[in-house]
Amino acid sequence: MRKWLKITGTALVSLTVLAGGYGIYVYQSVKATAEQIYEQREPSSLPAFISADSVLEEIHSADIDQREPFTVLVLGIDERPNDRGRSDAMIMLSVNPSKQSILMFNIPRDTRTLIVGHGTEDKINHAYAFGGIQMSVRTVEELLHFPVNYYIKVNMEGFANIIDALGGVDVDNTITFNYEGHHFKEGSLHLNGQEALAYSRMRYEDPRGDLGRNSRQRQIVKEVLKNALDVSTAFKLETLLKEVGTSVKTDIRFDEMKTFVTEYRQDMKKIEQVEIQGSGQNIGGIWYYNVADKERERIHELLKEHMDREGS
Repeated sequence: MRKWLKITGTALVSLTVLAGGYGIYVYQSVKATAEQIYEQREPSSLPAFISADSVLEEIHSADIDQREPFTVLVLGIDERPNDRGRSDAMIMLSVNPSKQSILMFNIPRDTRTLIVGHGTEDKINHAYAFGGIQMSVRTVEELLHFPVNYYIKVNMEGFANIIDALGGVDVDNTITFNYEGHHFKEGSLHLNGQEALAYSRMRYEDPRGDLGRNSRQRQIVKEVLKNALDVSTAFKLETLLKEVGTSVKTDIRFDEMKTFVTEYRQDMKKIEQVEIQGSGQNIGGIWYYNVADKERERIHELLKEHMDREGS
C-alpha cells in the first residue's frame, strides 16, 4: 500500500511540475507575442479638437487597474504589393466593464471627411494609405470628436488564418449569395477563415450595400472576440499566437492585455451594435458616403453615454 501511495504521490508531483512548467511556457509565449505586435502610437496623434496643453497620456490611456471604460479602433487592412494599402474595415469598440457591455459600430469606409494631417476631404479609408495608423486614428478622432484609447491593426489575409486557428466562426446569414467562389445560403453557417473573409467583403448583391457588409463584418468580429476569449486547447493557443504575431499590430501593452483577459472578460456579457446613418453622393465621378453633422453628434453622444461609469 505504501508503495502505491509513494508512486501515486510521485506521479502527482511530476504532473504538477509539468503543468507549472507548461504554464510558464505559455505565459512566456504570450508575452513574447505581445511584445512582437506592440507598436507605440506617435505623440502627433493628438486630436485637433482637444487643446494643445492637454496631456496625451491622460487622453489616450485608460486606467485599466481601476476598470475604467476605454475605446478601441479595429482596422482591417487590405495590404497590396508595393502599396501600404487601405483600411478595408474600420470598427469602433467602446468597452465598459461597469455596464458589462461593448458598444460596436462600423465607420463606413467611403465616409467623406477631413483627412487630418493631409489637408483634404476624402474617403476615410484613404487615411491609412496617406499616413498609416497615425493618420487613420487622428481622422477617426476628429470625425467623432472622441478619443481613441487603443488601436488594433489586422492584415485581412492574416485575419483569415486567425479565424482558422480559432476553429472558424458561426454566423446567421440573412440573404443567399455567391462571392469569390463561395456560396452562402441563408441561415446559420459555420465559416472557415477564407469563407469569413469573403462573407465580410460582399456588398453589391446586398440590398443594403455597405451597411449590409458592415453588419456582416461586425458579426465576424463579435465571433472572433468571443472565440479568442475561450481558447481552450494548447494547439489552438500556439497556432493562434503564431498567426497573431505575423498579422496584428497594436498599442495595447502586455500588462494591459493581461488585465483585459483576467479582469474584464467575465464582465462582457452583451455587445450592442449601432450604425452610422448617411447618404450616398457622387462628387466628381467618385461615390462618397456623407454623414451629416447631426449624425456625427448622435454617435458622439452614444459613445459618451456608453463610456459614462456613473450612468451604469
